[in-house]
Amino acid sequence: MSFPLAAKLTKRAAEINIPVWKFDGNGIVDTAAIAYPFALLLALFARLGFIPDPASDVTEAVAMMKRSQQHITADVIAAKNPAKRYAGQLVGRWVTFVGTENLAPVARRWKTQINQLAKAGANFEIVPEATHNTLIATINPTPTLNAHTMTLFMRAPSDHPRNRLRSDLMRQAFMLEGLNTDVIDARGESFIAHLWTLIIFGDYMAYYLAMAYGADPSEEDAFVNFKRSL
Repeated sequence: MSFPLAAKLTKRAAEINIPVWKFDGNGIVDTAAIAYPFALLLALFARLGFIPDPASDVTEAVAMMKRSQQHITADVIAAKNPAKRYAGQLVGRWVTFVGTENLAPVARRWKTQINQLAKAGANFEIVPEATHNTLIATINPTPTLNAHTMTLFMRAPSDHPRNRLRSDLMRQAFMLEGLNTDVIDARGESFIAHLWTLIIFGDYMAYYLAMAYGADPSEEDAFVNFKRSL
């Protein structure tokens, strides 16, 4: 939401005596601010009775994120650090992230983090839609090009069983055509835990890929030049 629009909404809410929750994102990098609007909306929906109280799920998600983080921090060597190992597989390759409908926001998050932090190319696909079009692209494989691609499939226990099957069969088809693939599983019991354990893993993976490329995650010259052109 633009700042002028937010200011107008805040003023209008005050005029008709409606409470306003303000999130001040000043000084927070946009890619790191994802938790704030998520938590605010989650609390709002719970207070309005749209969803059950998510407190226990949030508590579990935080615990699972902390547990996962123990294995992917910078001080953990690559042999024991899955985020570093996966980042290594992405070096020199165009990566595609594939997730089910439930995991679509995470797949998009991974794509944008690779773009913004590592300054590298990536895209994402969503199952079941990907099985209607992306899968067909394997009919005319290009060995020279395919060697420089990597497709990572993300999975979670909250996936619909049918979509899990679609994802597994799609990955099998990719492998039969000689495409590089791998799979990353979410952790925890709740859907919120599945989302956030994958989000934190992807953030670390993108960070390590940036290190491998020698890229500065905070550098935004391409974006600044684009805005100047506009």
